[in-house]
Amino acid sequence: MKISRSLQRALLEQLAIRYPARHNDLFKNGDEERENQVVANLLYLEEHGLIESGLRQGLSGEYMYSGAKITARGIDFLEDDGGLSAILGMVTVRFDDATLKAVIAQRIEQSTLSDPEKKRWIDALRTLPADATKHLTMKLLESGLDHAPGAVTAIGKFLGL
Repeated sequence: MKISRSLQRALLEQLAIRYPARHNDLFKNGDEERENQVVANLLYLEEHGLIESGLRQGLSGEYMYSGAKITARGIDFLEDDGGLSAILGMVTVRFDDATLKAVIAQRIEQSTLSDPEKKRWIDALRTLPADATKHLTMKLLESGLDHAPGAVTAIGKFLGL
């Protein structure tokens, strides 16, 4: 196979050094097999949006090369922290007070408490201010992770580990 992770890394690093300019001399070694491998890897990296390959296929089927250039996405790929893509792609999930209370109330309803106790607990829950609901939610999360025998296994499974 012509696709090589080590070659891709080397190409990205060479292009990053020249950024924002194009790199015009990736094919100077004259080895046709090596050139074919470089072409395949440049096109692969371009398909993933990491570079502009500078390769265009002519009518004869041969590629013309006008110089490759790394993209912002390619630079971020090289960064240990994911670069600006990681910062800009951050997703924040927020639950409002009413949603948290509804989820907790549902668990109370499903519990083995007597109906009068369930009503008392849910009424008390509804009177909590938002900060207290947030604190209760964090305590429930901590308790669930501490007491669920499969919590770490479930986390690993969800993360694909």
